[in-house]
This record gives sequence, C-alpha cells and structure tokens, in this order.
Amino acid sequence: MAIDADYEDALTDLLKLSFYLKQDGVESALEKSHRGGHLWVFLAEPLPSRDCRIYVCGLALRLGIPVKGGKQREGIEVFPKHDALKPGRYGNAIRGPLGIHRGAAQRFWFDGADEDVGAQMSYLDSLPKMTREQLARLIAGKTIPPQLAPPEPKPERNVTRHSGAFRILDHISTRLRTVGHNNVTRCPSCAEEGHDRSGDNLSISIEDPRKYICWAGCTRNMIRAAVGCPRPVLRACDLNEQMATNGIIKGPT
Repeated sequence: MAIDADYEDALTDLLKLSFYLKQDGVESALEKSHRGGHLWVFLAEPLPSRDCRIYVCGLALRLGIPVKGGKQREGIEVFPKHDALKPGRYGNAIRGPLGIHRGAAQRFWFDGADEDVGAQMSYLDSLPKMTREQLARLIAGKTIPPQLAPPEPKPERNVTRHSGAFRILDHISTRLRTVGHNNVTRCPSCAEEGHDRSGDNLSISIEDPRKYICWAGCTRNMIRAAVGCPRPVLRACDLNEQMATNGIIKGPT
C-alpha cells in the first residue's frame, strides 16, 4: 500500500508516520516525489484495502496528521482507495515504486539505499513484509473513522427510456477505451473538422451514458448534428408544455 502526501510539511508527516509504523512493527520505505513523497508498505500477500486504510488512517488521525477526505481538502491519501471494483473498471492510479514521474521527467529514489536501481531493488526486497495476522491484530475492534466513511450509495433511479430517445453510444462506431469512470473515443464533431487524431476527445460516462462531453469544446448540438441526429427544435408551445410536465413552470389553465 502507498501513503501519498503532496502538501506543505508533507515529508515531515510521512517521517512521523514512518516512525510510528515502526513502533507497531511495520516497516516502510520513503520515496520522495515532486511536491512531497510516498511512504510504501509492502505486504506478504494481497490484503483487503479497506483494512489497510483502517489502520493507516486511524494511526494518522491519532498523530494529528491530516487525512484527505470529507471536508479535509489536504492530507495524506492511502492507496488503494477502493474496497472493490466493478468488472472492467480501474481504481485511482499512483506512480509505482521507482517509476518515472511524468511531470518532472525523473525518478525519485528511496531513502536507505544508493541512487542506483539495483541497490534500490535490493533494499526494497530486504524490507519485512506485513502479514495478514499482523494487520488483523493492528485493526482489531477498529473501523474506518466516521469522517472518512464513504457516503451512502444513492438509490438507483428508474429512467424511462423512450423509443425515440437519443443514445450517443448507438451512434459511435469508433473504438471505446476505458479511462477511470468514463469511456473515451473520437469526437464525431471534431472528426468532421479533421481534428482529434488521438481519438480521445469525447468522454462518455460508464455509469450513465446520457452524460458525455467533448474536451475540445464541441457542444452537444454539434456532436448530435455530426452523427446525423440534430436536436429537434421545439416550438414555444411545445417548450411550455414540456416545462410544465417537468414541473418547471405552471401549465396553461
């Protein structure tokens, strides 16, 4: 698991966490970064991410170290962030140990070994790994701090689908790629102008495909026109009737 911190005094907090982790018998490795650092804890086997967060977040709050989440805008973040992932979905990404920072275009080294990939790997391999029994002992009787608990899931709404309703996915013939919570593909409007050669300007929500946006600035009207389904122009009387149906204005009496 990784503890990420990139705010003022982040390294001080990570060093403090590292010291108290060691008091619990948990070894960690500090990797500096562009604006702060990552504190890595290596595991003897795959363990539930929720249990890891229960331990680290609880320890951080007891030490007065801020944990990002809820109303707290700055603080440490613990990866992995998700308890589980739906099939085909990805969690939040973090640069792996000894990876090249894309913004700074450089590798950041771990404290505790020479600045050489071989020496660094030997150092990481020598660190004791956290076991399932050790983690279970450290979190016995504990839960996620209330201020960091995820919100209750909203009940799913039954969306009435009309046979004539516009569905963007029905008009996309280019390949879709999954990026985070969205599918991305070439924007039809951009393509008409000879743009979007990388094929990722159009982003479509996986959860609700009715939500889509072109990051190059094409409007929904432009996108619909490009796929041959321009938005119908409503007459004033039709618009008033539609708004009345939706409860926006009072209908005619």
